[in-house]
Amino acid sequence: MTVRQSAGLLMYRKRGEAVQVLLVHPGGPFWAKKDLGSWSIPKGEFGQDEDALKAARREFEEETGFLPTGNFVRLGVVKQPSGKLVHAWAFEGDLDTKKIKSNTFSMEWPPQSGTQQEFPEVDRGEWFTIETAREKILQGQVEFLDELLRIIEADPQDAA
Repeated sequence: MTVRQSAGLLMYRKRGEAVQVLLVHPGGPFWAKKDLGSWSIPKGEFGQDEDALKAARREFEEETGFLPTGNFVRLGVVKQPSGKLVHAWAFEGDLDTKKIKSNTFSMEWPPQSGTQQEFPEVDRGEWFTIETAREKILQGQVEFLDELLRIIEADPQDAA
């Protein structure tokens, strides 16, 4: 049995002494009314023969409409409650969240209606302080926030 894997990027910026991170909210009817514990880093699945960082960069662009550039710092791999492994990198950048444009997916909605509808993979993105991001992000990804802070505090230039 093959383990499912995703790769993603955690964009961050500094505003004075505060570090802010970009999180995205999943689109579709299941997530529409969920907030706390439902946001994520832009990420997506990749195959065994695909480079994880390349996949992370592709997924960031697909889910935000922005091409990620810069110095990508590895944050590690976390195992989600579902068993999926998520690989992540951080990079410093900035974008206007009002201009986020995500790709879409189709699903039967309402259930058992026989009707297919399109939904954006990501319905919005927002900048959050680390403290607020801890409440918003999926619990399985909190470790990425901790690692980003550790890297920044250890060597602020290394994460820049």
